[in-house]
Amino acid sequence: MKITRSTGYALLAVGYIAKHQDEKIILSQTISKAYDIPLEYLLKILQQLVKANVLRSKRGPRGGFSIAKSPAKINMLAVIEAVDGPMEGQFSLAEYTKRDKFGAKADKAYEKALNQAKVVFTRTKIADLLK
Repeated sequence: MKITRSTGYALLAVGYIAKHQDEKIILSQTISKAYDIPLEYLLKILQQLVKANVLRSKRGPRGGFSIAKSPAKINMLAVIEAVDGPMEGQFSLAEYTKRDKFGAKADKAYEKALNQAKVVFTRTKIADLLK
C-alpha cells in the first residue's frame, strides 16, 4: 500500500481547514502557502474532497473552502478514497500464477493487511489528529 502525494496533501488540507474551522472559509492560497503545495495541484485535490462531501466550497470573491461536517465524523479513509479511489489490491498473484497455492496465500495475506489498514483509517477521525 502506498499513500500518494495527492493523498498526503489532501490530509494536510483537511487538517488545516478543520483546525481553522472557526474562521468559516479558508482560501486555497492560504493552505498552499502554509505547506508549500502547488496551488493548481491543491485546487484539483480540494475539488475531489468537495465531490466526496469532505469539504464544501464557496465561489466568488469571498469564496474558499470549509469542512463539510464535524471533524469527528470524517475519517482518514474517506479522505484517502476521495483522492485515490477505493483502497483495494491492484494485482492478483493467484490469477497471475494460475491459482497456485503460493499466489493464493500471498493474496490472502495482502488482503488481510489491507483490511487491517482500512480498519485503522476508518477508526482514525480527523478530530483525533487535531488533539
